[in-house]
Amino acid sequence: MTKEVALKQVDGITFVAKGNSNHWVVMDGSPDFGGSLAGSTPKELLLMALAGCTSSDVVPILKKRRVPLQGYEVNVKGVEREEHPRIFTGIHVEYVFYGDGINPADIERALELSDTKYCSVSAILRASAPITHSYRIESSVEACTPVETVK
Repeated sequence: MTKEVALKQVDGITFVAKGNSNHWVVMDGSPDFGGSLAGSTPKELLLMALAGCTSSDVVPILKKRRVPLQGYEVNVKGVEREEHPRIFTGIHVEYVFYGDGINPADIERALELSDTKYCSVSAILRASAPITHSYRIESSVEACTPVETVK
């Protein structure tokens, strides 16, 4: 299978791109580099891709195992080196599971399968930076919090 992406310049370093799914994504950078902060940076999109890829594994695995999951979040932090190219030197993925009666063994198995077998984005990124993860299980009462702005 071949994946293809097309990118078009909007202005400066503001770009739009779409892939085989035919959905446009806006990428941009800071005004210091010709951007206008109109979209996510390419490196942010890499971290989002990691979060989405592993989540696309973990959630269906937990559903198959009949885990009473009532909410789910992932927080990813990537540490960049100071010199160019500013590659990630480490990435940490924090998983937050909401629900009552969740068995930690089910969570650990789903994370292991995603990390070692299914998530191609983590396999790609792991070639250049170590990826660690942690998780926590919270009460289902807290699952209804709105999405917050990352600072």
